[in-house]
Amino acid sequence: MNAEPDGPEDRLRRLTTIWSRALYPVTSTSLTRAEFEGQLLPLGRRLSELLRARSFDADAAKAVGAALVEAHCTDPEALSRTLDCVDAYLVLYCGGDGPQDELRMRSSRLQHAMAAGYAHALRRRTLAEQEAIAQAALRAQGVVAQALHASEARFRAVFEGAAIGIGIADLDGHILQVNEALLRMFGQSQQSLRGRRVQDWTHPDDAPQTWRLYDELVRGEREHYHLEKAFNRPDGTVLWTNLTVSLLRDADGRPQYQLALMEDTTERRLLNLRLRYEATHDALTGLPNRTLFFERLEKVLATGDGQRFGLCYLDLDGFKTINDSLGHAAGDRLLVEVADRLQSCATAPGEMVARLGGDEFVALTTGPGTDRTVDELAERIMNALVTPISIDGRDLLVRGSLGIVEGPAGERTAAEVLRSADITMYRAKSAGGNRSELADPEADARAITRHGLTTALPTALERGEFFIEYQPLVHLGDGSVRGAEALVRWLHPQHGVLGPDRFIPLAEHTGLIVPLGRWVLEESIRQARAWRVRHGGQDAGPLRINVNLSPCQLSHPGLVQDTVDILERAGVTPDALCLEVTESALIGADDDLLKPLRRLAEMGVDIALDDFGTGYSNLANLRRLPVSVLKLDRSFTQGMQQFPADPVDLKIVEGIVTLAHSLDLAVTVEGVETGAQAEQLRVLGCDTAQGWYYARPGPPERLHDLALADAKG
Repeated sequence: MNAEPDGPEDRLRRLTTIWSRALYPVTSTSLTRAEFEGQLLPLGRRLSELLRARSFDADAAKAVGAALVEAHCTDPEALSRTLDCVDAYLVLYCGGDGPQDELRMRSSRLQHAMAAGYAHALRRRTLAEQEAIAQAALRAQGVVAQALHASEARFRAVFEGAAIGIGIADLDGHILQVNEALLRMFGQSQQSLRGRRVQDWTHPDDAPQTWRLYDELVRGEREHYHLEKAFNRPDGTVLWTNLTVSLLRDADGRPQYQLALMEDTTERRLLNLRLRYEATHDALTGLPNRTLFFERLEKVLATGDGQRFGLCYLDLDGFKTINDSLGHAAGDRLLVEVADRLQSCATAPGEMVARLGGDEFVALTTGPGTDRTVDELAERIMNALVTPISIDGRDLLVRGSLGIVEGPAGERTAAEVLRSADITMYRAKSAGGNRSELADPEADARAITRHGLTTALPTALERGEFFIEYQPLVHLGDGSVRGAEALVRWLHPQHGVLGPDRFIPLAEHTGLIVPLGRWVLEESIRQARAWRVRHGGQDAGPLRINVNLSPCQLSHPGLVQDTVDILERAGVTPDALCLEVTESALIGADDDLLKPLRRLAEMGVDIALDDFGTGYSNLANLRRLPVSVLKLDRSFTQGMQQFPADPVDLKIVEGIVTLAHSLDLAVTVEGVETGAQAEQLRVLGCDTAQGWYYARPGPPERLHDLALADAKG
């Protein structure tokens, strides 16, 4: 029988067991290790919850660090062992199937917060010890003569047994006494420290107020002060401490001694620096990451006084292909090499390079003349990518698209600048890549609007914001209305009525064109049914509805069945429907793509080849396409708006009409705007036409009125 897989609770207990084994040897406790493990279990459960929480809770993580201090885990190694354990095992045992990179980033932030909470709690505990020691010292100095021996013994016990460093000096700064803990911290002997002066311990990293506070204390103007201070050790290393200095007075209240209490924070400081580095640098390339770059950019943009900035946003072209073909390990090595080259491009003061994620990098330059320096930086970046990169014996040519933003500080936020750079970079990529583009506010606005429309498209269909206008199709021979083309519109809440050119490409890109196209087909067929009922008695038969079909719809497997179902539900015969497909969509189309069109044509649905003449297909291909109508693009008839008409245009249209009729294809012409055009097209043999000369697209009632007028005429 197979063993059941470990559940979340089992993995949590495994993590806690490892943690307790690492921490127990350096913890002063009367508990057994099993009891100590039970004490750590709730803390491990809390870390697991924080790792997988929707939002990051720094206070809760700090509370875990503080709880370790309450559990007497105060040895200098306790925090280091805890953070090593959390770093190695928290994501492994408690991360589940979540995204590993995000979980490791969350784990790093948890470690940072735990260390902060631990340090804060240990400081509170230390200050309490310091206060007790100070009070004991004061009592030891001020007791009556008959209790002097006992008080001195108590003070000596506290002085020698304290875990923190203690030193006593006179008001001139001469050191009189130090305890063993302080000697260990400095790595020196009692003899070498005694007699030294406090003023000798200056350090370049001293806070500006350090020695001012010291002078005020020895003059009796303050009782104590607390700050962080660094000391140089004899071996050349730096000792970082939390330092509290108190003034000791004699029985008459006159200043007599100064008492220094030191807590060694060197290891904790190094841990914090390590965690800070890991949280702000990319693990693969070592470059600053998005967090650190965003902080730097915000600081730059917050400055004024004529300062400017320049930003280059780089995305590698075709990086996914490298990952897919050579593997992610090769892709990582490529990113490291690119990072090194970019780093060498930004070495001047005020310049930096960061990796935002994936194959996206950003370079920043600051100063008064960035309009010039950012162009130079962009040129260096593009030149750095020219030389191929050798990976696993292959020389890979790396290309990149670069978006450049430059301007004065103080006018835009960091998020706005990065968005503009991102938009500009994609503009460079859309133009073919391997090039740079300069940000353009108008292009940014169009891209932002386009993104907003893309985001709003799905809910717009649900809210019923789309409607259809109909443009009549007129027979050139007798002027009768034979049908209409359905043209979808979007009544946007902010932008008003939008034509299909504004949102159909977005719908095709997102895949929404399939449900939107189905809705247009349903509405159009329903309208065709209504026209058929109202004009059923006419000899001309039912009015035909033309509906545009996008390439995405053409390749959708449900096209034929959806069309059949819609026609059957509406009770409309297939000959009342004409589906328009652009010529460009059928260029080079194989039999699989043409199969649904053939099935629809066999059912009786007309297929029109829209925008004919704008593509580059061979006219011989018309024989294999299941089309019954050619729709000439308006570009062929523009020369007929003037009199006399352009003879070249006349010859071209005449040739196309002759060819179409020889193949039993009807010809429809778009964009008819004048009576002269209409007459010329009639003479050339075109069958139907549409355009503003007859009517602009409008509501279905207008078509009814036009058809009714034709019938009366």
